[in-house]
Amino acid sequence: MSNKTEVIIFDEIGPVEFKRNRTSKRLSIYIKPFKGVVVVMPLRYSLKTASTFVDSKKDWILESLSKMKKYENQRTLFDENSNFHTRSFRLRVVKHNKPSTRLQLKDGILTASYPLNEDVYSDDIQENIRFGIIEALRIEAKNFLPQRVAYFASKYGFKYRKVFIKNLKSRWGSCSSVDNINLNLHLMRLPSHLIDYVILHELCHTIEKNHGPNFWSLLDKYCDGRAKELSKEMRNYRTTIF
Repeated sequence: MSNKTEVIIFDEIGPVEFKRNRTSKRLSIYIKPFKGVVVVMPLRYSLKTASTFVDSKKDWILESLSKMKKYENQRTLFDENSNFHTRSFRLRVVKHNKPSTRLQLKDGILTASYPLNEDVYSDDIQENIRFGIIEALRIEAKNFLPQRVAYFASKYGFKYRKVFIKNLKSRWGSCSSVDNINLNLHLMRLPSHLIDYVILHELCHTIEKNHGPNFWSLLDKYCDGRAKELSKEMRNYRTTIF
């Protein structure tokens, strides 16, 4: 049976992507920012059965899409007046007489130059600017985060193996079973105290692998008793919304 992804257009809902998965045991619907509706289905299910399932969940899907649209609209549209900056660089958007968008990071300024005849708010220009921001964040994160992890590990006696910087879509960080620490490059958009919170969170996972009472007690020890408060504050930020 084919494993390829298929897309069907539904009335009102719009495009729905169907993905077959060898390990799936039931039909599942996922609605994520900027990805739309995705149905994951076991290999044995027919596309007709999966489509009927989508029809039966139409009201829920439409309500979820409406909520997701409001969420997506929080995304910034970058232009010449944007005031985006991090601890090491700021964004500068300008027009130029070249046929394509150009990106340059120099002396703490990320310059995004786009063609005179293009609309800065077009999807292509916005995605190019975001690409530049992400790559600048990656450079900044690689220069800052591993050193910050090493600082806290030395200060509090944590042991870990390696630090990896990634463009994670849903997590700010994670700690593997062998104590490798993965950190999201988008941490560089957060206030300093929340960056430190995420790093300490993952370092505590080198000792406590779950989120049980012992974990929160340990994290509280290094967060001046504010672990839950800082965890709640993290909800004000999104990895994919900026």
